[in-house]
Amino acid sequence: MGRLFGTDGARGVAITELTCELAMQIGRAAALVLTKETKHRAKIFIGKDTRISSDVLEAALCAGICSVGAETVKLGVVPTPAVAYLVRTKGADAGVMISASHNSVEFNGIKLFASTGYKLPDAIEEEIEALILDHPEQIVLQSHTNVGAISTYENAKEDYISYLVSCIHTDCTGIRVVLDCANGSSSTTAEALFTRLGASVHMLSAEPDGTNINKNCGSTHMEQLMEYVKTHDCNLGLAFDGDADRCLAVDENGVLIDGDKIIAICAQAMQQEGNLKGNTAVVTVMTNLGFFHFAKANHINTMATKVGDRYVLEQMLAGGYNIGGEQSGHIIFLDEATTGDGELSGIKLMEILKKSGKKMSELAGLMETFPQVLYNVTIPAEKKGHWQEDAQIAAQIEKYTEELGDNGRILVRESGTEPLVRVMVEGKDAQQIETAAQAITEQVKIFAGE
Repeated sequence: MGRLFGTDGARGVAITELTCELAMQIGRAAALVLTKETKHRAKIFIGKDTRISSDVLEAALCAGICSVGAETVKLGVVPTPAVAYLVRTKGADAGVMISASHNSVEFNGIKLFASTGYKLPDAIEEEIEALILDHPEQIVLQSHTNVGAISTYENAKEDYISYLVSCIHTDCTGIRVVLDCANGSSSTTAEALFTRLGASVHMLSAEPDGTNINKNCGSTHMEQLMEYVKTHDCNLGLAFDGDADRCLAVDENGVLIDGDKIIAICAQAMQQEGNLKGNTAVVTVMTNLGFFHFAKANHINTMATKVGDRYVLEQMLAGGYNIGGEQSGHIIFLDEATTGDGELSGIKLMEILKKSGKKMSELAGLMETFPQVLYNVTIPAEKKGHWQEDAQIAAQIEKYTEELGDNGRILVRESGTEPLVRVMVEGKDAQQIETAAQAITEQVKIFAGE
């Protein structure tokens, strides 16, 4: 992990940690690094989510980018994957998304995209970091008529919606779907998209006010959606996160369908239609054991990467695979998109539901989910990266790994986007994994000083 960038861009409490000054510096450095090969005046697209701080950071980024001679084009409030799509199809040299994704309103973040629509590799992020932290004197400011201009792209949302509509080839009339937009970016696009595909749409948490993004709604708080689907006789519920690059689902009984099951459903459908490249799905080390059992039973190959959609993407590109993702709902359909896209995942799932003639619960039944316990421990900044050296934590992990044997597994890792250590234990015996998870978590808490 870099000095400024985690697994999904730069992130922190807006204005006090992710300051306006830092946003301006990132704008300057990113513009110089990402456009150094261009022979024309560089053009950088900027999108944002609905947080109250997004406008402030947008202004700082625009100032930074234009101060080194590049132009900025504001896309307004759009999903993160819309930025990736528009950058690669509308001739931009780079893209920026201002969002802290699923995090609460006080956080914000800056995600960068190359002209290809892909998130930046570690090496390029490190080059940007070095320019900001080590060699700021190399940043040359422009003046006179060399200063960049700021403009607005008025059709950003419509162009993105039209593209997603073109990815689906089934009339979804008759499907009753509930969309929980987390009071975030998808509030501006989801209703039009799903309605255009023929679905009867019910909207939840689609009235952003700058302060309510992800607040008891969206893909991190599924309770409201689960209840609504049951009480309103809907076929399917879909929940997005704040910047709409994630999607989780709910069946007609209000039962959660996580990213692992969505990938399983889509991978099997792709396999049956002869579209599953390499007959492979790319997942992560956090993927439920049940997915691997499903894949083996259905003769689908699997590859597991480190946690983070960027690592899933790297493996997909390296192997020529076209579906991959995470339990959290980050799912990449590489034939249509360069990054995780919650709305694309949702319409793909809806299309499979319509074509199958089955209920959502039947589709989700193709994979058995093994019991999994996940605890988070807040870790102070000065102790980040050091918990692995603690002998007591290591002893607890070793003890319970031996006890679980082949019937389970333990994964303890530091979050790339939040100041947390995550303790995940999985296995067939629910009581056994709960005991193991609690014991390891307590040891991590002692180390963290809780």
